[in-house]
Amino acid sequence: MPNYNGVWSLSTQFQYAATWNVDNLSPTRAHFSGGENASGTLLNVKEIIYTSSTGNSIDFGDLVTPTRRSAAFSSSTRGVIAGGRNGVHNVIQYFSIASSGDSLDFGDLLSALEFVAGLSNSTRGIAAGGSSSTNVIQFVTIATTGNATDFGDLSGTRSTAGGLASTTRGVVCGGIDGSTRKDIMEYVTIASAGNVTDFGNLSQAKAYIEGGCTSNSTRGLIMGGSRGNDDTVDEVEYITISSTGDVTDFGNLSAGRMKGAAATTGDRAVIGGGQGDNTSDAVNIIEFFTITSTGNATDFGDLAVAKTELQGVSNGHGGL
Repeated sequence: MPNYNGVWSLSTQFQYAATWNVDNLSPTRAHFSGGENASGTLLNVKEIIYTSSTGNSIDFGDLVTPTRRSAAFSSSTRGVIAGGRNGVHNVIQYFSIASSGDSLDFGDLLSALEFVAGLSNSTRGIAAGGSSSTNVIQFVTIATTGNATDFGDLSGTRSTAGGLASTTRGVVCGGIDGSTRKDIMEYVTIASAGNVTDFGNLSQAKAYIEGGCTSNSTRGLIMGGSRGNDDTVDEVEYITISSTGDVTDFGNLSAGRMKGAAATTGDRAVIGGGQGDNTSDAVNIIEFFTITSTGNATDFGDLAVAKTELQGVSNGHGGL
């Protein structure tokens, strides 16, 4: 308490300072947006968690355009959701990560797309492929609203692939080419438009990992996915983004899952929602990993409702 002159005593200042950390001043947040609930209803709600602790998500506003199967990008201040399914569309919308409220119009993708791989560094967001049988890579500058610009091409058409990034390199993982699941990983240099270069291979061909990939500035995680006919996997694999090569085993989710949403702040990666082997089996589980230490998932909390095909962004890394 202050003394009678309204001044905090030195001992009290230390006492209260000890109860604060940097997250009280600049919280590390992950957002989970949109998706579809277990009864098939399209959702527009945005939820957040504070990733330095554990607990359930809280409401943070609404998407102007309810959507699922979208690409997601973020900087330290802004989250961007691009394309998706509400009738397949090309709408790009954005919101402030620090301030609750509804999303705003950002611009448009080059065409209407769903099941798009999204990745970003702190300045540029990249959308790769999509379910309209495209190999197109396109980008936006996150700080500046406007339409997407052509970046280059994947090696083939791809949908349901995952995306992750460091500050300089973006990697597209797995997905479906036509009806064939792929185990390939390809990368681009985010600052320089151009076509992909081979990176390495996943441990097996799998799809529906568009929301299951996330990274810090050095290591990327590929979580869950489907190896065929909604046969989900619980495996978690990792790559060192600066070095090309095949994946290494990291650990396991609590159960097989696909179509979730992932984000990272610092060294903590979170994954929320998704579904299991049964296509109607949406979940509300949030789990986390410490990216720097291999191991299995730990329970974090719950989303407000069970949902699948949602999108995740954060303000901690600026890359998904």
